[in-house]
Amino acid sequence: MKHIIKYLLRSVLFTGLTLAPLFVLADGADTLDFVDGKQVYEHICQGCHMPDGKGAVGAGYYPAFAGNPNLASAQYTALVILIGRRNMPSFGKGNLVGEKTLFGMTLSDEEVASVANYIRSHFGNAFEDQLTAAEVKALRPR
Repeated sequence: MKHIIKYLLRSVLFTGLTLAPLFVLADGADTLDFVDGKQVYEHICQGCHMPDGKGAVGAGYYPAFAGNPNLASAQYTALVILIGRRNMPSFGKGNLVGEKTLFGMTLSDEEVASVANYIRSHFGNAFEDQLTAAEVKALRPR
């Protein structure tokens, strides 16, 4: 329990300002309504992974998207968004660690596909295959 509290406090401390727009957008709902992957990235991801996608090292380690060979797999990218990894929270309801996500926020299948496609086609990446919402739905843990 002590580790969970420490993790949550650290997450709030380092991402609180970045996530502030989400509280306005969410308006008490457990899903967000973004139009495209760029919006998802700008409101959720760039606080840790930086606006240029080059990641950050300091209070934590936030991997770069620029030149990241793991992004060759669209499914891997979507799974990390859905279930989280290391110090990254989950943004998919029904994830492997239970129903809890960062501040209760989840992304729809369309939003996960959109931001995964955005990350994989920006920051110097040129992966051409596109993930669909149906593929994301199939990846969600049951």
